[in-house]
Amino acid sequence: MASSHSSSPVPRPGGGGRDGIYRKDRDPSPHRCWPVRSLPDVCPKEPTGEGRGLCDGPSVVAEHDRWTVYSSKVNLPAALNDPRLAKRESDFFTKTWGLDFAETEVMPSFYLPVVTREHFGPYLQETAQREKIHERCKTICPNKDDVDAVSSITTNHDKSRAELEQVPKIFMKPDFALEDPATFNTVLPWSHFNSAGGKSSRDVASSKLLQEKLSHYLDVVEVSIARQISLRSEAFFHAMSSQHELQDQLQETQRAVAVLRGRTAAMDRVMCQGPLRALRTALTRNNCVKLHNKLKLMAAVHQTQPTVQLLLSTSEFVGALELIATTKEVLQQELQGIHSFRHLGSQLCELEKLIDKMMVEDFSMYARSDLNRCLRDEPQVLEKERLESLVFGLLRQRKLDFLDIYSDEMILAAKAIVTQCVADSVLQIEEIDTDVVTKLADQMRLMTFPQWFELLKNVFESFLLYLQRIKATLSVIRNVVLEVLDSSQRNQLLEEASSGASGQESSQGPSLLEGEAELAYLTHEGLFISDALNDAHSVIVKTFSVFSRLLTVSVFAFRSGENMMPTELEMNRVINNIQELMYTASDVSHDRCVKVLTARAKDGSLERLSSAEFVCLSQAVEAFVRDTEELCGRRSVSLRGALQSQANRFVHRFHEERKTKLSLLLDNERWKQAEVPAEFQDLVNSIADGRITLPERKTPGPDDRKPTEFLLVNGQKYAVVGTVLLLIRIFLEYCQCVNDIPSIATDMLTRLSDLLKHFNSRSCQLVLGAGALQVVGLKTITTKNLALASRCLQLVVHYIPIIRAHFETKLQPKQFSVLRHFDHITKDYNDHIAEISAKLVAIMDSLFEKVLSKYEVKAPMPSACFRNVCKQMAKMHEAIYELLPEEQTQMLFLRINASFKMHLKRQLARLGVVNDGGPQHGLVVVDVAFYTENVQALKSLERLDLNMAEIWEQKR
Repeated sequence: MASSHSSSPVPRPGGGGRDGIYRKDRDPSPHRCWPVRSLPDVCPKEPTGEGRGLCDGPSVVAEHDRWTVYSSKVNLPAALNDPRLAKRESDFFTKTWGLDFAETEVMPSFYLPVVTREHFGPYLQETAQREKIHERCKTICPNKDDVDAVSSITTNHDKSRAELEQVPKIFMKPDFALEDPATFNTVLPWSHFNSAGGKSSRDVASSKLLQEKLSHYLDVVEVSIARQISLRSEAFFHAMSSQHELQDQLQETQRAVAVLRGRTAAMDRVMCQGPLRALRTALTRNNCVKLHNKLKLMAAVHQTQPTVQLLLSTSEFVGALELIATTKEVLQQELQGIHSFRHLGSQLCELEKLIDKMMVEDFSMYARSDLNRCLRDEPQVLEKERLESLVFGLLRQRKLDFLDIYSDEMILAAKAIVTQCVADSVLQIEEIDTDVVTKLADQMRLMTFPQWFELLKNVFESFLLYLQRIKATLSVIRNVVLEVLDSSQRNQLLEEASSGASGQESSQGPSLLEGEAELAYLTHEGLFISDALNDAHSVIVKTFSVFSRLLTVSVFAFRSGENMMPTELEMNRVINNIQELMYTASDVSHDRCVKVLTARAKDGSLERLSSAEFVCLSQAVEAFVRDTEELCGRRSVSLRGALQSQANRFVHRFHEERKTKLSLLLDNERWKQAEVPAEFQDLVNSIADGRITLPERKTPGPDDRKPTEFLLVNGQKYAVVGTVLLLIRIFLEYCQCVNDIPSIATDMLTRLSDLLKHFNSRSCQLVLGAGALQVVGLKTITTKNLALASRCLQLVVHYIPIIRAHFETKLQPKQFSVLRHFDHITKDYNDHIAEISAKLVAIMDSLFEKVLSKYEVKAPMPSACFRNVCKQMAKMHEAIYELLPEEQTQMLFLRINASFKMHLKRQLARLGVVNDGGPQHGLVVVDVAFYTENVQALKSLERLDLNMAEIWEQKR
């Protein structure tokens, strides 16, 4: 049923109609001012949601790089028939157009505003208080009529409900349809009426009864409907009366609007049409001025391509690019939709790509010519202005990989440097036939070491000049990048400052209304942006000869803040790449030098160098490495590694030669005291003065000193064999190598330790082990041989701490652990010396045991046994007195005397002689006194306390 709140047709503002529904008629007046519209363009711009200006037509330049359907590389049927997609059986659209058709989101309309809850906020605030009062009144004071109506409605509702329950439920179903056979058979059960014998009186009665029942159901429903209408009749009539009132109000409104429209038309005729005609005339004049300016601008743009060609002929790439960018900007802002320029944008883009290729090729040619010219030519930077212009242009076009081109040319130039140096050296050597030996490595191996070393120094010198040139060139490139980066940051600060100032002005000044702004634009008499650009372009064309040089820097700096320039992060990355390129140049130089080194070392020639030659090589390499580190700021390890590898091989060969030499010397050593030449004494003296180096060899002269019997070391005499003298010179050679090549200190220390161990073990085998009897052919190992060997070992032990201190100065603190080898060697040498001393005591001990076993206490005195013992003691003393120092001689004879007392005591005990003052005791005392007198008569044993009283056993 209709109510008071039912919807009704909403009248539209405007003209009236016969049906009471008002519609606005279009004004047929020919004097109405319509906005001037430009011709439609063949390629309109995409909607952006922003207001369109007067010249918002399509742009050939802007549309050139945008993707369109014409840029597609696969047609629509191929995309729809893609066998890799899932089956499209959902519905008609997905089956025909693919799965993405149904899932594509529809862009919201740009012309429909977005209505939110905030739009209804003021209305809800106004009606909130009245709504609260109304709800409170309804709760407190219910209407009596409403209560009676509710009670009557409830009673009637219960009664009607009971009556309606008599109606079968099938009539109440929402899907009730008599065309359904099941429903029809349920409502009209014809099976009860049809009989086999035809129509009977019973069937007629049943049909009448069914008709009356259905009529009763109909009456019950009609009564219920009438009751419901009667309950709502008041609201129905109220709605009808409201409609009549609304029609009356609409008629009054129609009359008022007609009067208003008449007055408005009169005001339009009297007050608006004349001024608008004046405005339209002024607008037409302004449009003619703009058209004239536009034609002048088109004429200037038409001269863009010849001007670009002229700039390119003088390699002014930056100026050409800036002119292209300015022209594209004019096409996009001022010449949109110009049909004659529809292809100019694409032509400028192709021309810009051509300039990119030209700049890359020109930079490649510049790098090739700069790196391949003579290294000693001046200046270091070739055509600095040309290089700066190229770098500016490449940065402007974001061609940030131009350093890769320079890197490739740099590697090729490094290879050419080695080839040229080898070729120049080979031309000066007549023994090498370049027609037969074509490979550079083979040619280098045919050179003598002085020739090859001279070649290596030339290579080092060339690469230093090569790195200096690269550093100078990269410095120019780096300065250009820093200048661009500084200009970009400065422009950014200026833009921020200008934007802040403009924001303050806009906030202080009153904002114009939309109509006023449009009117001000229409009546503006000044020049537009096209006029300024036209003037600037004409200046470029007319004064090109002056402007071509200034355009490289000034225009570039002006436009450096635009999007076409690399970002600050990209510029910083370029600066880092420049530094990395310098590091790469250092590494390339070292790698090429490594190839020169390894080519020479392929046949092992570097391993066979003498110590002096290898030291020269090492010093040259170290000097080159230091120079490159100072120049490039990078510690390259390839050349040092190659030198270290060759040094390891040299150390191995150096050590094997000296170890073999020492073995041959020991195998031919007869262990006799050798004379000490003056040069070895000078060598020892220099060591004592702290010079752990080999002195220069002196040519023999007539005033040379004669050899001496002993080697004087810190005031002590050392009787030595010839092998030990050469051993001193050998370990000084090791120390000299460490002085010259500090990097091999660890390996050299290990090899020297092995050499000293070899001397100790081999001398032990030859002397203590009596190996010299078979090797040299000695008849026996005498005490003099033993004493001489002991003294030689003592001399080596004296120099071990000196050698250790020298190596300690050449090692890093973390390498000090290898010095423990000297501690082990010192212990082994001291053990060997102690074994020799024990061997000397053992010799006398066996003699005492053999002689005293035949001792008998009887006259004459002194006995023959004691005479023999004293004779052997004298021989022992004579053999070792001049070889061993006095302290060692005394200690040795103390041990020999103790052995003699032990054997004498044992023999007296066996003979039963005791300290009883008898005849036998007296005879023994005479022999002992004779022994003591003879021993103390020997040199350096005068004060020796023999204490022979311990040989007597106490009388029991």
